[in-house]
Amino acid sequence: MARQAKTKTAAQVPAIVRDGEAEADETAPEGLLTGQLLIAMPTMNTPHFSQAVIYVCAHTPEGAMGIVLNRPLASPSFGDLLEQLEVTPVPPVRQIELFRGGPVDSARGFVLHTADWTGDGSLMVDPQVALTASLDVLKAIADGGGPQRGFLALGYAGWGPGQLDKELSENAWLSAPASVDLLFDTDHETKWRRAMAILKVDPILLSQTAGHA
Repeated sequence: MARQAKTKTAAQVPAIVRDGEAEADETAPEGLLTGQLLIAMPTMNTPHFSQAVIYVCAHTPEGAMGIVLNRPLASPSFGDLLEQLEVTPVPPVRQIELFRGGPVDSARGFVLHTADWTGDGSLMVDPQVALTASLDVLKAIADGGGPQRGFLALGYAGWGPGQLDKELSENAWLSAPASVDLLFDTDHETKWRRAMAILKVDPILLSQTAGHA
């Protein structure tokens, strides 16, 4: 979405979203965790992923990519970003939240949104959720239309071939089913704990177990 930005390599982001483009209404290739949540274990202490909840947009033999769901950004505002990208109208008729989507390529933007709207560059992750990396979605939202629910992520989380599988085998992450409400609600402070609750896991007990492993 950022005009000057380029994605890294095929190893870091699957080909389906390379350079931020995909055929409209393309469906993400089936993968073990495509459309699922990744929930950071309590022992994960890196700044980018501590207590992170990630929605996996693609998981293929080439690697995996996802969007962090609980790192909202106070700035820039949506209107400021539209002005930088020369998308009108400014101020926009609608506002959506901005998130730090992950540590890879933070100059690139992705809109994670409900699948009631799709356009050029939209990738259907599952029947209810899509990922769009073109300016069309921003123009639609600025005009007051676009998807019913969504947010703009700057950057993404990326894994090379086999890297995510290795991290899962090392118990760095838990996986859980995703729901539209959890993806798009605004209670970011409790999202990690609520994601754990999907699996009926108490993070405090899990942390104690990991500490005595």
